Amino acid sequence: MHDRRIPEWLRHAPAPSVRGFAILAGTEAVARGTLVSVFPLVMYHALQDARSVSMVYFLIGLASLLTGLMIPSLVRFVPRRWVYVAGTQMYAGGALLMTVGRPETAIAGLALFTVAVVTTFVCFNAYVLDHIAKIELGRLETSRLFYSALGWTAGPASGVFLYGWWPAAPFLIAAVAAYGMLAVFLVMRLGNGRLIARSRAPVANPFAYVRRFLAQSRLITGWLFAVIRSCGWWIYVVYLPIFAVQNGLGDRLGGIALSLANGSLFLAPLMLRFMQRTSVRTAVRTGFLASGSLFLLAGLSGDIPAVAVLCLMCGAVFLILLDVSAGLPFLLAVKPSERTEMSAIYSSYRDVSGILTPGVAWVVLLAAPVSGVFLAGGAALLGAWGLATRLHPRLGQARIGVQAYPAAVAALIPDPAEPA
Repeated sequence: MHDRRIPEWLRHAPAPSVRGFAILAGTEAVARGTLVSVFPLVMYHALQDARSVSMVYFLIGLASLLTGLMIPSLVRFVPRRWVYVAGTQMYAGGALLMTVGRPETAIAGLALFTVAVVTTFVCFNAYVLDHIAKIELGRLETSRLFYSALGWTAGPASGVFLYGWWPAAPFLIAAVAAYGMLAVFLVMRLGNGRLIARSRAPVANPFAYVRRFLAQSRLITGWLFAVIRSCGWWIYVVYLPIFAVQNGLGDRLGGIALSLANGSLFLAPLMLRFMQRTSVRTAVRTGFLASGSLFLLAGLSGDIPAVAVLCLMCGAVFLILLDVSAGLPFLLAVKPSERTEMSAIYSSYRDVSGILTPGVAWVVLLAAPVSGVFLAGGAALLGAWGLATRLHPRLGQARIGVQAYPAAVAALIPDPAEPA
């Protein structure tokens, strides 16, 4: 009798690792980071009007919000692995549609790409909760940021440079990265997740916990922080490139500015130390006050484009500080028994800001130039600074330490430059 042994990795799928999830996030960062500054340019060149661009983003934001809310119900009927696979194909399809060069295909491509972001985001978070222990979430967040750094830092600038060299180039790179996501996902063999188990209990209404959210003022405040912070990023990502083109600063400036801003992620450890030595409240208020003031100054400096852009770039550094700190007020206010439901509520900030920002911008642009959008964003950020006075001065000091903080942030899995 011959001693033939089947390799262990063929008989049993290896347990998904922190490194595997980090690589998966890194490939997605290449797809999103390469196009995040190209999309506004393509839409502006296709529609030739900032108000029309705002309206398109507004309608796509509505579609993205509805998609994100319905995915938890969808995966009860469609295996989660196929939902994630569909998300990667929407990434690739959206990128390839943008190469056609027509306004209608540009809009369809942006819509597909945006829906792909929320689809894979929800599935990725669910897989993380299934396979990564709480004590490993901090290591996951560190690895995820490390593997995503290249895509988010080099991607925006290289995307606009490639777009100027050959318009189809950044979209082809994003499509290849999307298929890279698919390949990594298949190698990890994540399956349908542990939460996709048949239950005899009736399916809960996905909107039933909204009432519990609205009854808790601390959760509402924390969610508003996330929405307003994301609105600041929307303005920076979408309207800074349009402002640069309108004022003769070139197509490439927006991508370079976003790459430089995302480079501030390397200052995150110093920002974390600042928050630990002061308080969550101080970090949140500092971020909103500084970013809001600089966005206002950018709006007032609209007649001097170089000064306005410099102010926005400095303001984006403080948006990074808010990426580090502004999610904690929500997380620390969530009851353990409602963490899953309230995390779903929290994740809606991305889509709500994607609706709110272009909607307000469309109204502002009826009477003002693009610099008026910077003024509106600055006013919203300063409003959040005032709202932050309601935070407890010692919020998080007893529960969030040097080791515990990254795990808390990883539970919400924020991304730099959300509106990608």
